[in-house]
Amino acid sequence: MGPGVRRLVGCLLIGGITAALPAAQAAEGGLSFWIPGQPVPNGGILPPPGTYFDSTTYFYNARIGGGRSTQLGGNVIADAKVNLVADFVTGLWVVPTPILGGNVAFGLVLPFGEPAVQAGVLLNGPLINQALGRPVGASVRDATFNAGDPILSSSIGWHAGNWHWKLASALSIPAGAYEPGQLSNVALNRYVGDFSAGLSYLDPTLGMDLSVVAGLTLNGRNPATRYETGDEFHLDVSATKYLTRELSVGVIASHYQQITGDSGTGARLGPFKGRVTAVGGTIGLTVPVGEIPVSARVKVLREVEVENRFQGTIGFLQVSFPLGVPPTPSSEPRSLAARP
Repeated sequence: MGPGVRRLVGCLLIGGITAALPAAQAAEGGLSFWIPGQPVPNGGILPPPGTYFDSTTYFYNARIGGGRSTQLGGNVIADAKVNLVADFVTGLWVVPTPILGGNVAFGLVLPFGEPAVQAGVLLNGPLINQALGRPVGASVRDATFNAGDPILSSSIGWHAGNWHWKLASALSIPAGAYEPGQLSNVALNRYVGDFSAGLSYLDPTLGMDLSVVAGLTLNGRNPATRYETGDEFHLDVSATKYLTRELSVGVIASHYQQITGDSGTGARLGPFKGRVTAVGGTIGLTVPVGEIPVSARVKVLREVEVENRFQGTIGFLQVSFPLGVPPTPSSEPRSLAARP
């Protein structure tokens, strides 16, 4: 595999790394740190040693209707809608020296965005202020551009023929621009740890990638709202067909299950255990920009079975490219990018 092909391999597979860096949302608000469909395809693959950049724009349009309630920023609201556009800028370094027989990577994610939230009914919380004309039962809106909590990640991956697998961890640090009492926040304002394992079968001859990623999210306490989100299990699977070495299409399915209830004095709605299943598709394209291979991927999923969460449509637009990839030995894993 020549250096140019290796650079293309790294660009095609960086999605497998950034997918291990969850986006910033909260089960406290009927959402979660994990986002359906984010870790796949290429869920078990690390790119070759080098430095990579990724920008993933996340779109989410959803609602909790039917008179159901949820909590955001310490406020109890009902008939809520959210229209979120956020970007997650990622820097990734895959170290050149193998450790425990595998490739090791470290990453940093900086999220920012503007969640536009509208609640048909305000039931309780800091926004109830008669002087501001916000009595119980009023409708409220909030849309503020702000920075989320930074996320640190580490992962290690191995390869054996067409099989690739990895272990990953991510830590969300409460250092974002969280506004207590407000509906529009990208930051979580609590520590969150996410641990996952991914497996991919990548067959260059057939042009197929089959991936599965399972993970566990452990949530800390939000001191501003005194709300502690329960722990969560998540599962993502995908099947992707490479029509050419530059173009791929695929299907995605995801499932989320909160395994322990919410708690704390701020959890006014009780355990509020959530569940969601989402299905959708993806298309990816890699094009050279000068000598740099730039990969773009679009994903769209629909949440079809939901309990105690927002329900809506999810979209991703991911653009990634290598900043520098050193020469690697011929033992590097094969990729669809190397297909004739």
